[in-house]
Amino acid sequence: MEAIEPAYGTATLLLIAAGAVALLLFLIMKVKLHAFVSLVLVSVVTAVAVGFPLADIPNVLKFGFGDTIGSVALLVAFGVMLGRLLELSGGAQVLADTLIGRFGEKRAPLALGVAALLFGLPIFFDAGLVVFLPIILTVARRFGGSVLLYALPAAGAFAAMHAIVPPHPGPVAAAEVLGGNIGVTMVVGIPIAVVAWYVGVMPVSRFLGARIHVPVPDALFGEVKDALGNGAKDKDKKDKGEGDRKPPAFSTVLLLLLVPLVLISFNTVLNTLVTAGALDEGQGWVEFLRLLGNTPVALLITVIAAIAFLGYPRASSMSQVTKTLDDALGPICSIILITGAGGMFGGVLKFSGIGAALSGSLSDLGMPLIVQAFIIATLLRVAQGSATVALTTASGLIATSVAEADLGDFQIALLVVAIAAGATVLSHVNDSGFWLVSRFFGMDEKTTLKTWTVMETTLGVSAFLIALGLWAVV
Repeated sequence: MEAIEPAYGTATLLLIAAGAVALLLFLIMKVKLHAFVSLVLVSVVTAVAVGFPLADIPNVLKFGFGDTIGSVALLVAFGVMLGRLLELSGGAQVLADTLIGRFGEKRAPLALGVAALLFGLPIFFDAGLVVFLPIILTVARRFGGSVLLYALPAAGAFAAMHAIVPPHPGPVAAAEVLGGNIGVTMVVGIPIAVVAWYVGVMPVSRFLGARIHVPVPDALFGEVKDALGNGAKDKDKKDKGEGDRKPPAFSTVLLLLLVPLVLISFNTVLNTLVTAGALDEGQGWVEFLRLLGNTPVALLITVIAAIAFLGYPRASSMSQVTKTLDDALGPICSIILITGAGGMFGGVLKFSGIGAALSGSLSDLGMPLIVQAFIIATLLRVAQGSATVALTTASGLIATSVAEADLGDFQIALLVVAIAAGATVLSHVNDSGFWLVSRFFGMDEKTTLKTWTVMETTLGVSAFLIALGLWAVV
């Protein structure tokens, strides 16, 4: 879909956007109206207010909802199935015990974050988060305290890698638009992402976790004893040779987690090579590996492997495994619908022309190019929610200035980081990722704003300050 021709000036459009966000927060936090209903209602009101033709509003709403839910639903569904099997087979506990054994109890959050940084290199934020969810919750249950202590380091690591480091699509697109080198962007982006995570996420997670108690949610995975048999039934089943209740080996769990990592790497790396011209698009073997590396397909393969190696050997029958997976899907319906509605709201803001109007007024700010890039990306992120849209739009706006400045690959890489940093800060109610984090970790909207939004902002600001410091010395 294309944005409509704005019916109002930039100031009016921004006031409408601010009023829509305020109304949404009022309905959810004060009136206590269900988030899904509130998001759909405010999306309709906003679409009318900005001047969409009334006959087009249903299509606008469905496009934003369908585009988001189409990418999220499969990931969340397969991810929660995998999480359920890891949880109930004891695999998550085995992995958690091994991590804690290597890093120590006091450094459990650091262990989770480091693991997420490694897995986050090829895996998208939402896919990585759903795969890691049972491990985060298992560690949090073991040591107690606020789940924020363990959730924010891992979630922040996935967010940092997804926003800043190729081969993720946002930084790849930005580097291409600005005429940079993707390899240099990766070499520059990885250390900046790691340092920004360490200084912008770890201290904040400790601070917030010590002051805001969020109990460990168990709605997604339930108790281990409730599935795959328990108690006397386990003993009977063992006696009959119908199943094995021993936890899986660490190597088995690690290999299962490496399956999506390797498969998704096929897709992301091959996409990068095709974009860079190192491979020709359309070759059969390239397309086959890209299919296997498509995130939903990779997670599907992983779930099938988990059924074979974790679920079926420990169940009395395949029907019991099926029931376990079916039970896992029920609690996530609300998550999927709310996330889709968040995408609907963001889509209305995007197609209303708010982003374009804002971009036009900010394209020549008379300040250093790297600061201009950060500010434009930040305002675009706040206005319409999507980090990827903010990345690609902001890079397009400064592309002419970059070409005129005749910058080297290193400086262009720093600009990509600055744009990614601006596209990371201030995640709020028009961002589908906000709703994923909120629902996965059992937080209400106010708590999510006080925790996730704050952490995303410190992460983005940290990345920008590092890039700005390097820009000043080159």
